[in-house]
Amino acid sequence: MSSTTLKAPIAPAERVAHFKQDVWSLFTRLTLEHKAVNLGQGFMNFPPPRLIKDAASAAIHTDSFNQYPPPRGRPRLLKALSDHYSPVFGRTLDPTTDIFIPSGANEGIYCIFAAYLNQGDEVILFEPYFDQYLSNVTMNGGVPVFLPLIPGSSQEDGVIPSSSWKVDMNELEKAITPKTKIILLNTPHNPVGKVFSEEEIRAIGDLAVKHNILILSDEVYDHLVFSPSKHLSIGALPEYRSRTLTVGSAGKVFGVTGWRLGWVMGDAPLLAPVLAAHTRVCFCATGPLQEAVAEAFEKSDSNGFFDQQTKEYESRLAALTKPLEEVGLPYTLPKGSYFLLVNTSSIRIPQGFSFPPEISARGRNFEMCYWLLAEIGVTAIPVSEFYSDTNQHLGEDYIRFAFCKTDDVLEEASKRLLRIKEFL
Repeated sequence: MSSTTLKAPIAPAERVAHFKQDVWSLFTRLTLEHKAVNLGQGFMNFPPPRLIKDAASAAIHTDSFNQYPPPRGRPRLLKALSDHYSPVFGRTLDPTTDIFIPSGANEGIYCIFAAYLNQGDEVILFEPYFDQYLSNVTMNGGVPVFLPLIPGSSQEDGVIPSSSWKVDMNELEKAITPKTKIILLNTPHNPVGKVFSEEEIRAIGDLAVKHNILILSDEVYDHLVFSPSKHLSIGALPEYRSRTLTVGSAGKVFGVTGWRLGWVMGDAPLLAPVLAAHTRVCFCATGPLQEAVAEAFEKSDSNGFFDQQTKEYESRLAALTKPLEEVGLPYTLPKGSYFLLVNTSSIRIPQGFSFPPEISARGRNFEMCYWLLAEIGVTAIPVSEFYSDTNQHLGEDYIRFAFCKTDDVLEEASKRLLRIKEFL
């Protein structure tokens, strides 16, 4: 036997051994195979703002910007974020202590868990949840505790207000144990599109105070909130400030998801352990792009960019809901983010329709999305993937569309979606 030949496969660590193929890779491949219109993954197919691209190009051509930035982040971006968010929080955020720049919001969330979770500590996740939360918790030794949002009933027109998806506060308190370390709040919410009200935020915050729990507030869609809703950051409320870490994303704010730049904000004593974890995970985020995001914030705060961007997303949402209303499919009307939940319980897949093994093994919700992709020609994501195994049945009637797409893509998707009427 060659000395280079293994006697037996080397087993992976348990923290990753149980992972299934991620839903994004699976449906991206199937989308290409079937030439479907991709409304699955939430990436933009339109160009970022010219100002941020020009700023990035200039930064790359400034030699010093291409070397390691400080682990906390480049001073210009930290100041730009302080200038932008201090009015939101009603206090001055110290750019030298109260903010740091991770390699994307997801790395920021991972570092919060790395900084605060000991083996067996519990994290409360509201279902449905962004799927990366789960792996971020378990890879840091944490134990997820799942609490489903309770959806409201549809109105006569088939529209379900996203605000009607509710947290049962009594059940939330029952879920808290002596091991509960973190409550993860996501507003605006992916995938429901719910913007949590002040009453809901205060109820969650009060329980965190009562039981001495950290609040991780994922607010990456804070600049995509549709009128008349208003986004409220829990970290802006003085009662919860000292126990809240807030996460944001340049990818969501400026449509540059491939840049992988985010920010985490909070009081210095709370933030310091997270920065320490960040320096051990990746040390620093991309230098030149930090300069570009800084310039984008500096200019966008005065040129009306954010208001215009919101109006464009409202138009995209209207374009996608129109065919659903014509077909008669109920949907949840989002008040934030760029995702739309659609109830597919009235669709009947023809008997004998064939599913590949990797789809049939994942259940009815995956079969619905595969049928939609293969037969109708539009890709969606199965919402059951955003639930725990125990509660997956709660998401089986829902699919998620992303409407961060150009008008021509949404128009083509709309034409194809009208065919669903044949299968109701």
